[in-house]
Amino acid sequence: MTAGLRELTALVAEGGVVVLSGAGLSTESGIPDYRGPTGSARRGTPMTYQVFTGDPIARRRYWARSYLGWRTIAYASPNAGHHAVAGLERLGLLGGIITQNVDGLHQAAGARDVIELHGNLVSVVCLDCGCRTTRDRLDVRLSEANPGFRAQATALNADGDAELADDEVADFEIVGCEYCGGTLKPDVVFFGESVAPDRVRTCYDLVEKARAVVVLGSSLTVHSGRRFVTHAVKLDIPVGVINQGVTRADPVARWVVDAPLGEALPHLLASVTATR
Repeated sequence: MTAGLRELTALVAEGGVVVLSGAGLSTESGIPDYRGPTGSARRGTPMTYQVFTGDPIARRRYWARSYLGWRTIAYASPNAGHHAVAGLERLGLLGGIITQNVDGLHQAAGARDVIELHGNLVSVVCLDCGCRTTRDRLDVRLSEANPGFRAQATALNADGDAELADDEVADFEIVGCEYCGGTLKPDVVFFGESVAPDRVRTCYDLVEKARAVVVLGSSLTVHSGRRFVTHAVKLDIPVGVINQGVTRADPVARWVVDAPLGEALPHLLASVTATR
């Protein structure tokens, strides 16, 4: 165990820790991150809210690609890192889990107090009437509307958006809301879209009550998650980081551990458990 991980373990053992997780926590479940070694941001720009709502062709392309990519998200299983976080929660050491991920793997591993900052791909919302339905139901409807769709994805993004050539999506049929016929969107926060204010306030409240904030698998490149680290620092709440690669929290963190989360987190959990 490195000195940084040993010190971070001692901190977590005292409890009151708020976890802030990102896409790097799910890479070992087969879901790529945005900016790490498997990062989709290296290949292109993720879909933005403005493009999705304003460009019907882009919206068709998104749903065709997501139709394929959804299967990877839906069939993914939590990895050792997710299970370790759930284990720390069961020990009563966590004040809450804020995740930037949209894959639901924290909950699949058994974690309960999870705030999904950017939503969850398991749901779909109508932008016209606000009705929500399940992604599984939409998948059935898209399958029925596209019986001959045989495209093959070449890569996958962290939000389940698969890479496809434009000519493969030209004839893909999208479907509207079953209730009003309106435009459907995955119930997640796209780039360029704002997180619901009440959700942000809840996250700030968690940070303000925390003894420490520990960042897991996030480079914190975007403001959406980084603001909670900034808030913690302003309140003199210690910050720790476990991630592969550099993060925006490194200059202000008291402990930085560069390691695979599927190795570091189980080790941390085992060490904490042994001291109880």
